[in-house]
Order: sequence, then C-alpha cells, then structure tokens
Amino acid sequence: MEIIQAYGPYLLMMAAVFGLYMAWGIGANDVANAMGTSVGTKSLTIKQAIIIAMVFEFAGAYLAGGEVTDTVRKGIVDLAVFKDNNRPDALAFGMISALLAAGTWLMIASIFGWPVSTTHSIVGAIVGFALVSVGPEAVQWGKAGGIVGSWVITPILSGLIAYITFMSIQKLIFDTKDPLANAKRYVPFYMALTTFVIAMVTIKKGLKHVGLHLTTTEGIIASAAISLLVAIAGAVYISRQKYSPSDDKDMHFSNVEKVFGILMIITACAMAFAHGSNDVANAIGPLAAVVSIVEHGGEIAEKAEITWWILPLGGLGIVVGLATMGHKVMSTVGTGITELTPSRGFAAQLATATTVVIASGSGLPISTTQTLVGGVLGVGMARGIAALNLNVVRTIVVSWIVTLPAGAILSIIFYKILEAIFVV
Repeated sequence: MEIIQAYGPYLLMMAAVFGLYMAWGIGANDVANAMGTSVGTKSLTIKQAIIIAMVFEFAGAYLAGGEVTDTVRKGIVDLAVFKDNNRPDALAFGMISALLAAGTWLMIASIFGWPVSTTHSIVGAIVGFALVSVGPEAVQWGKAGGIVGSWVITPILSGLIAYITFMSIQKLIFDTKDPLANAKRYVPFYMALTTFVIAMVTIKKGLKHVGLHLTTTEGIIASAAISLLVAIAGAVYISRQKYSPSDDKDMHFSNVEKVFGILMIITACAMAFAHGSNDVANAIGPLAAVVSIVEHGGEIAEKAEITWWILPLGGLGIVVGLATMGHKVMSTVGTGITELTPSRGFAAQLATATTVVIASGSGLPISTTQTLVGGVLGVGMARGIAALNLNVVRTIVVSWIVTLPAGAILSIIFYKILEAIFVV
C-alpha cells in the first residue's frame, strides 16, 4: 500500500501510456482483421475502411464500451486473493505489465501480418503476472479453460454458418436462370438477417452503458423492427441502381456482386461498432484497475468507476493503430486465405456476427479474429479445399496457439522489471 501511495502518479502515467499502446495494437491487428473482408472484396478501399472504422469503432468504444470492462479487470484474476495477501502493488504492476506485454505481442503480430486474438493476448498476460506475483490460486482457471475451448469451437461454428450461408446464396441466386433478378429479390432478405444479428450483438454487448436496459424479448422486437426498415430501404436503393449487362462480359456475375457490395458496406459499419464496444475493454480493463487502485490510495475496490478520459483514450488508440499499421493484417484476411468476392465476404461477416451472438448468450469468451477467420475458411471450403491457401492457414493457426503463452511470458518479464524498479 505504501508503494502505491509513494509512486501513484508514476504508475497512473505508465498505465495510461501502455493502455494507449495496447489500444493501438488492437487497431493494428483486430480492427484491421474485422475490416479485411470488406477491403479484400474491393467493396471498400483501405482509405474508406479506415474512415468507417474511425467513426464506428470510436462510437462503439465510447458509447457502449464500458460494459465488458469488468470481465477483463476482475474476471480472469481473483481480486480477493490480492486483497488477502495485501498486494495492491502486485495487482497494479501486473496490470501495467499485462498492457505492455499484450501491446508488444500485437505489434510483433501486426508487423508479420498475423491476425491474432487481442483477447487471448491480454488474458495470457494477466494469467502470467498473476502466477508469479501471488500464485496459481489468483487465477480463475474456469475462464482460462473456456478460452482454450473457444480456440476450436468458434472457428468451426463460424465456418459452418458461413458455408451454409454461401451455399444458400449459391442456390437462390448464382445457380438460377436470372441471377441479377434473384439478387435484387433476395439481398434485402439477407440485409434484414444481417441487421437483426448485428442489432442483437449491439444490444447484448453494451447498450446498457448508455442507459438502455432492454430485456431479451424487447431486444428481439427492436432488432426485428430495425431489420424490417433496413430491408425496405435496401430494396428501394437496389432497385434504383444502374446495372449494365456489359459489365458481366469482363467479370462474370459483376452486377450481382455489385448488389452484395452494398450489403458489405452496411456490415462493415455495424461490425465496426459492435467490435469497438466489445474489444476496447481489452485495453481499458487493466487501465481502469490501475486507476481505481491509485485513486483509492492502494485499496482494491470491488467495483471500479471508469474515469471519463479512459474510453476516449482507448478509442483514439484503436483508430491510430488501424490507420498506421492495419494494412498487413487486412491483406492477410482479405486476400491471403482465399479469394473473396462481396457475396463470399458477406457470408463470412454474417457468420462472424451470428457466432458472436450465440457465444455471448452462452457466456463463452471468444475472439472476433478467430471467428472471422473461421468464417472466411468456411466460405473458401464451399469451393473445395484447393481454394484455400494452406500455408497462410497454417501460419495463422500457429500464431493463435503461440499468443497465450507469448502474452504470459512477456508479462512475467515486464512484471519482474517493474518489481525491481519500484520494490526495494
């Protein structure tokens, strides 16, 4: 407790800087991954993707980003163990180390273009410092076990949904006598389906933060109403677009893909909002823990208020990370795994959003990165295994397995350095 009182302002400053660094890593890796399909299908340019992400990720982080922060702050470690051992300093040093460790791992992964999980990076880092500071009893192992299980379950589930969605598009639109007419007929239905799922993600993930407390039934009714409006607006917009048969001479189904391109833009905006509301917690959760300990003079509070500057700091870091280093991960997801068209990219995005909703309902901690990559793999599999670049897939899977221990080892190193500096 004396250490916190003596060095509180320094610890606060370090936590803010490393929290910004971690948020930058989320933007460079995780957000780039979420935008990868839209850029890969050429529905959006990199510049447009960055602008959409800037607006919707920041809005999601700022308006609805506080809800899941507590899970990161106290869901992985048992705060009572730190209290019983009178080690608030260990918790503060540990959370700072975790931010630096996860941010560093995301930087390495982004340089190589590996789409890794920011959730797993921070969870690995938190587990790492908890083990060396207080001991294994400080880790809530049930959560860690759920995460290991999600490595397998979520990509498979997302891949399966993407496969089924794309096969339905194939049957209803591409394999018919008049694909363009059927695209105009069925795409509004897919718009409604997408909007419903995304609206449910947003409602479940964080709207409580802005004072809207909807029950599941109210959420379903609100989502259905929004979906209907979007489908009507979409149908009107699609009917007014100009489609030239000559475009199909250069690229088969060019006009049909143009219809799906509109859908991809809607999905990109909505996914960016949902993603910002969820994954900003990975950066601000540990930061909020340090701020709470310092502001309470070394006491570990069960509930921590999120200080006003924390959410904008997280939103800013995410946007800067995407703009400065997001292009490599976008390229891996958008073009490296398999060839994506707007219709295939849409199937992958819808599968990702649906899996997030299912996982949220069951309480399973998941990675949006792994879910989306699973969706892209599912779409690729619809054309046969030869359509996948297996070298890229192998590299991605290895980077997923390495992420948790890498976060833990880096966190232990940084924790020991901080302990050597501040604890005499």
